[in-house]
Amino acid sequence: MEKLKSKRKMISVYATVGPITLWLLFLVAIPLIYVVVMSFCSLDKYYNVTFNFTLANYKRLFDANYVIIYGRSLLIAFSTTLICILVGYPFTFFIARKAGKRKNLLYMLVIIPFWTNSLIRIYGWRTFLGTSGWLNTILQFLHITKEPLELLFKQGTTVLGMVYCLFPFMVIPLYSAIEKLDNNLLEASADLGAKKSATFFEVILPLTVSGIFSGSLMVFIPTLGYFFVSDILGGGNSDVIGNLVERQFQSGNNWPLGSALSIILIVITLLLVKLYQRIGGDMESLGV
Repeated sequence: MEKLKSKRKMISVYATVGPITLWLLFLVAIPLIYVVVMSFCSLDKYYNVTFNFTLANYKRLFDANYVIIYGRSLLIAFSTTLICILVGYPFTFFIARKAGKRKNLLYMLVIIPFWTNSLIRIYGWRTFLGTSGWLNTILQFLHITKEPLELLFKQGTTVLGMVYCLFPFMVIPLYSAIEKLDNNLLEASADLGAKKSATFFEVILPLTVSGIFSGSLMVFIPTLGYFFVSDILGGGNSDVIGNLVERQFQSGNNWPLGSALSIILIVITLLLVKLYQRIGGDMESLGV
């Protein structure tokens, strides 16, 4: 009887875990293994992939032109993350602590952009910022400028597009951290005579730093791979690592090198997540 019960339990466990395991195996593990293997492959003179394993692809990652793009990618990612923090923190604090009945409405307005494809929204920005776009039309109509401004195909425009796409990813973890603030601590700080600035830096900021860091990860990492933003708004003048990967798989037809670049992105992601764990971050806030 006990054996029968144990078999039933095992069957129920397999029935529950089995589909998820197969899903992760076929859609995560096998593709990742394929990319790792591909990164060590070679190309013949006809650009066909051959399984002659080599480290040449990883050596090419240190090419001077690629290093420049790495540095630019990190600068764009850092700028995007910093702007999202500076704009997102007071915005989220207002929603979580001051909005009252409007809290749900304002939070929903942050979520709504997810309902529309980001590629379409970025094309909207390209139309808005173009020489014949709405912004230049308004500026000329108001006689603020005589000629259309060249706003596209600059690094600053790429950062603007990144902030626009990734801003909700900063707000969501910040909202979770700020909403959990204990009002008793804030009242105690005020009762003890602390100024608002002191309360913020000594009480509020330390208690919400996990939200800042998790939001920073959720912004910083995708920025390195959002190649379509730099393609549409940067015009090739502000490439990120994602652009290198995309070109190797598309126009370059160099899958091994593209795979090696992809592995670098994965390594950066794992290092940042590990750093987040080391400082005591909650993996649930990252959706892990």
